[in-house]
Amino acid sequence: METSGKKPHINVDYFEDLTGRIDASTDCGAPSEGEREDIGQRIKTIREAKGISLEELSHMTGFEVELLASIENCEVQPQLGTAIKLSKALDSAFGRLVSGVGEKLYAITRKGEQKIVSRSTSQKGKKQAYTYRSLAPEVKGRHMESLIVQLEEAPDQERSVHDGEEFIYVLEGAVSLDIGDDHFDLEPGDSAYYLSTTPHLIAAASGQAIILAVLYGG
Repeated sequence: METSGKKPHINVDYFEDLTGRIDASTDCGAPSEGEREDIGQRIKTIREAKGISLEELSHMTGFEVELLASIENCEVQPQLGTAIKLSKALDSAFGRLVSGVGEKLYAITRKGEQKIVSRSTSQKGKKQAYTYRSLAPEVKGRHMESLIVQLEEAPDQERSVHDGEEFIYVLEGAVSLDIGDDHFDLEPGDSAYYLSTTPHLIAAASGQAIILAVLYGG
């Protein structure tokens, strides 16, 4: 058990200038200007192309058919751990589900070019859990996904377990992080690296928080 009582030791206003603000809208459906195809649509397209039924996908992942249908119909936006499990089951690159197929060997992403790729919701209450923007969706065959994530307070305390590894760096706000039986309060400038196979939950401690997250789907 660890909590941190120290004051932020960096200028958090700098990071607000760096990341900008993320629209907290939870509207679902067709992508708005600057956004890409919805993640549920990508999952459905890949599943149907492989001839896999929702029942088969449910058996492969352990997710209920109702939840999978809600994801594909854009009624529930999957969290990153859920997307990683689905990418494994569909034998598809994690990045393809999250932010689409890239075509470039490298990516230089300017602040104004960052695109919101999904707004994830809790599975139970369907309340928004976080919004994230991919920083390098154009890179072809990438194995890591780098994201600017706006966290909300955890609505249902749902822990995530999946293959892969995660690195997070707090840019703004207070972050609550549970890893296994341990709890950590993180502030701007704090970071964490953990194996995603350990049950974990990350959320804003209060209000909202912004982190840089790098995920490797395994």
